[in-house]
Amino acid sequence: MTVIVVAACPVGLRGHLTRWLLEISAGVFVGKISARVRDLLWERTLEMVKNGRAIMVYSANNEQGLAFKVHRHEWTPIEIEGLTLMLRPNNQLETPQAGSSDRTQGWSSASRRRRFRNR
Repeated sequence: MTVIVVAACPVGLRGHLTRWLLEISAGVFVGKISARVRDLLWERTLEMVKNGRAIMVYSANNEQGLAFKVHRHEWTPIEIEGLTLMLRPNNQLETPQAGSSDRTQGWSSASRRRRFRNR
């Protein structure tokens, strides 16, 4: 089984992928193809995707039973102790230093209302 997900790609790429795979949702293609066709399809996807993104998940002979290929995506596959996991980028800002926060300290508005209502 092979799954290819493309985003921000030309319409021609989606048309090319529908020759081999079924489009089950916008940009999500699924099908059962041979390893040779899968590799050629991935190469063609990389040629045609331009500034877009692509992820391919396919069956593999490993403990998880699947493998990943990623192109221009924030999430990257990493191997940890024989398992392939997707590493998400940490987009959280650094924690503000003491005294530099714009947020007020203390009770929230809802908590204050609840506290004064019950008096």
